[in-house]
Amino acid sequence: MVVKDENSDKTLELFVKIGLDERTARNTIANNKVTANLTAVIHEAALTEGCDRTIGNLLYTVATKYPANALVHRPDLLEYVVSSKIKTPAQLEAAFLFLSNIASEDFKRSEFEEACGVGVEVSVEEIAHTVNEIFEENKAVIIERRYRTNVGELLGSVRKRHPWADPKIAKQLVDVKMFELLGERTAADDEKPSKKKEKKEKPAKVEKKAVVDDIPAQPSEEELNPFSIFPAPEDNVKVHTEVFFSNGSVLRCCNTREMLDKHLKLTGGRVFTRFPPEPNGYLHIGHAKAMFVDFGLAKERGGCCYLRYDDTNPEAEKKEYINHIEEIVKWMGWEPFKITYTSDYFQDLYELAVELIRRGHAYVDHQTPEEIKEYREKKMNSPWRERPIAESLKLFDDMKRGLIEEGKATLRMKQDMQSDNFNMYDLIAYRIKFTPHPHAGDKWCIYPSYDYAHCIVDSLENITHSLCTLEFETRRASYYWLLHALDLYQPYVWEYSRLNVTNTVMSKRKLNYIVTNKYVDGWDDPRLMTLAGLRRRGVTSTAINAFVRGIGITRSDCSMIRLDRLEYHIREELNKTAPRVLVVLHPLKVVITNLESGSVMDLDAKKWPDAQADDTSAFYKVPFSNVVYIERSDFRMKDSKDYYGLALGKSVLLRYAFPIKCTDVILADDNETVLEIRAEYDPSKKSKPKGVLHWVAEPSPGADPLKVEVRLFDKLFNSENPAELDNWLADLNPDSKVVVPAAYAVPSLRDAAVGDTFQFERLGYFTVDKDSTAEKLVFNRTVTLKDTYGKGGK
Repeated sequence: MVVKDENSDKTLELFVKIGLDERTARNTIANNKVTANLTAVIHEAALTEGCDRTIGNLLYTVATKYPANALVHRPDLLEYVVSSKIKTPAQLEAAFLFLSNIASEDFKRSEFEEACGVGVEVSVEEIAHTVNEIFEENKAVIIERRYRTNVGELLGSVRKRHPWADPKIAKQLVDVKMFELLGERTAADDEKPSKKKEKKEKPAKVEKKAVVDDIPAQPSEEELNPFSIFPAPEDNVKVHTEVFFSNGSVLRCCNTREMLDKHLKLTGGRVFTRFPPEPNGYLHIGHAKAMFVDFGLAKERGGCCYLRYDDTNPEAEKKEYINHIEEIVKWMGWEPFKITYTSDYFQDLYELAVELIRRGHAYVDHQTPEEIKEYREKKMNSPWRERPIAESLKLFDDMKRGLIEEGKATLRMKQDMQSDNFNMYDLIAYRIKFTPHPHAGDKWCIYPSYDYAHCIVDSLENITHSLCTLEFETRRASYYWLLHALDLYQPYVWEYSRLNVTNTVMSKRKLNYIVTNKYVDGWDDPRLMTLAGLRRRGVTSTAINAFVRGIGITRSDCSMIRLDRLEYHIREELNKTAPRVLVVLHPLKVVITNLESGSVMDLDAKKWPDAQADDTSAFYKVPFSNVVYIERSDFRMKDSKDYYGLALGKSVLLRYAFPIKCTDVILADDNETVLEIRAEYDPSKKSKPKGVLHWVAEPSPGADPLKVEVRLFDKLFNSENPAELDNWLADLNPDSKVVVPAAYAVPSLRDAAVGDTFQFERLGYFTVDKDSTAEKLVFNRTVTLKDTYGKGGK
């Protein structure tokens, strides 16, 4: 949002007057929401002429952290701040907690003051005495750890005993005490100790009170239960949000007690959520996070979650997408309470639109899309904004009956064209489209917009928690404005960060483009981050849900999740569930000269690394004959110290079989290409070579091993964030799909079915693709064995 220079200068001057430095003030102005809140707080505190920095910092904290459900009490809190009865961040945090709990109800000032430490003075002597006690309790460990001791933990111990102590004084006293005990800081104190050194010098067990910086943090309640942040349905009388109007008025949206009681009676006090995808494409991994949030909250609270198709745009929707969404939701492990469509409520939505016009909150407009854009940029009202209510009612009825041409009229909500929030610029509620609807048929020629329909349907379905991604945060004002204008029940709205994964695109528009233009092989191409593509690649719903849960449902919106983090969860799952088999991608023939031709031995190979010898189900048979095949990359003409493969004159162990030693090499006419290797095997297994190779043998004399096709998939895009590039299509990875048409596999794979997953030893995890036939199996590589994320930390 571009702010006028004059207003911006005045706001900057106001913020600087309360002690903000100019850089912080300018950054604040860039955030419309914080700017509006801070401006309102300064006026409520009657400090437009300025104040000292300490009070100004507290005002800033009030503007950014004050609980929205207790806005009625904000002026009372500001009295305490201005009079310096509340003068520390700890007191302010305690005030927020107290007011959040009592919401809009009255409270006793004595209880509030006790909870916030008003009037409590902690002397320097008292703080110093406590610091000395804490240092005595932890002396041994502090001396051991020196300046690597976690000072934050020490200060936390001070805060526990004196919550209202001045934190600056506490920090100064701790620093002085550290110097007294340890002396000058040395260069060794700033060195990062190696892991080996840490292990060797690990001190003996320390008492629980010891404060060190390497104690593993206990998981927070939110990590243990990510849904603990959401309020209970019965608390939904608190203020949801503030809508600031350009005339200076503020709408504080909340349910009345009577409205909430009616809602609770209908729901039985249970949580009701909804997963509302548009049926205009296949779902991707970002939708997996939305499912986890929506279905997960309902499941955790013993409630219900609708699967609701947001089908307000008949031109983009297909039955194929509707069927896919229902099927993939169930594959992800979620069971909808009920499947609904926004179009189920078209009649209700129409009647409420008529009521909105009657109340003077909507009008029929004739501006073109270009004119609407121009007027919004200039913050100008439409020339038809003040037309008589009766006229808008008649025109809206004409729209419904098909008497007005498409594009010649829209119904717009009468919101605030001069607002700082562009999502209050008289949003379109209805437009004319002479297009049959996939679900509703040809009954309607006017269709509601998302901004009009989704909040009303949330209310009609008695949704308790309306959860969406952060890009919808600026729409919150419009959401509540409309429900307030129609006197409808208001769900609790909360936005979370959307899921962005590296080396892919998540935009449905971009996905649709590369699918329809055949850059990939359909919506379920294993290179895509669509859920259908991930499933075809061999990724399990369990792994996807574990990945999503690990990310959490926070509001930080600047994170790009690395692809290897997802791969870590895939490996964790498949390592437990995928049996091991032997497959050679690029076969190189090895003839064992000291094993009789035609001789075939059946050897035991492990399906699982921890297979017990007495468990026959944990093994499978592999034939071993005088002709075996190894990976071409596992042979070199010249050996080297750090090489563990096969070379002339060198031995390796064939996994589950015998050691072999290369005795001769057959070259092609170019004297470079290796055609065949001659080797001898050690039937006694006395030799103990370091290298271990996977292999596949001829199952019978002269018969080739089982031939399979293997598709090696890699990142679809070379850049981590291709969506940022102007020419994003040029960033497509040309090696994202490599087909190996004739790999060799052990005979036990012959009966593998579509969807079966295996670990090809030393190669990775693979799954049987739907393109497989009775004549030839096709395997997709799910993920390699390499794990960069697990090594780097989770």
